[in-house]
Amino acid sequence: FTNEEVYHLYNRGVDGRNITEEVADSLHFLDCLREFNRTDPIGSLYLLSFEKDISKKNQRKREPLVKIIAYCLNPNHFHIILEQLVDRGVEKFIHKLCTSYAMYFNHKYNRKGSLFQGKFMAKHIYDNDYLLHTSAYVNLNDRVHQLRGKASQLVRNSWEQYITSKVGLAQQGLVLEQFRNRTEYKEFALDSLELMLAAKDEARDLKFSDLEFE
Repeated sequence: FTNEEVYHLYNRGVDGRNITEEVADSLHFLDCLREFNRTDPIGSLYLLSFEKDISKKNQRKREPLVKIIAYCLNPNHFHIILEQLVDRGVEKFIHKLCTSYAMYFNHKYNRKGSLFQGKFMAKHIYDNDYLLHTSAYVNLNDRVHQLRGKASQLVRNSWEQYITSKVGLAQQGLVLEQFRNRTEYKEFALDSLELMLAAKDEARDLKFSDLEFE
C-alpha cells in the first residue's frame, strides 16, 4: 500500500456467516471504524472493544492512519474505500478494526475462533472513473444484494452522507468534487446501480457467479 493512494477493502464472515446479529453490533462496528483509525497506542484492544461507546473513550486529537471515503457494512460482510495517509496505515487500521470487533463479537455471542474469512481483500483504485463507480457500488451495496427485512435493518453505510449534509465518518470530497452537487452524484450512483443489477442478473443467467465484488 502506498501513501496518498486509494483502495477498496472488503471481507466477509468466515463460511459466509453473519458478522452482525443485531443493530447494536452494527453500531459498534462503526464505533470501531472511528476509534481505531489512529496512529497512537490506545491501550488494550480487548478491553476497549467492550466499551458501550468507544468513541467517547478518548477524545484527544489523533493522527489518522487512513481517510475513510465510503463504507458499507452488511450483515455478513463489509466494504471500505480509503486513502492511506501514513506508512502501513491500511494494514494497521484493518488489523485493529477486525481484531477488536472480533473480540467484541466472540465475547458477546460466546464463540471462539476467526470471525472473518482470512486476510482482507484489497483492490487499488487507480483512476477517477474506477473511484466513482466503486463509490456507487459501496454506498449502495445493500441494494446490490437486494437486502430485505431484518438484514436491511443491520446495514450501515455512507450513502446518506453523500446525498445529504449529514455528518459522519466518510470524507466525501474526493468523490463529490467531481460533481456539480449532491443531486448529480445521487443520479449517477442510482444509474450505476441499475447497470450493476443488470450485470448481476446477466451473470446469474450465464451461471457465472464470481463477480468482482460478489
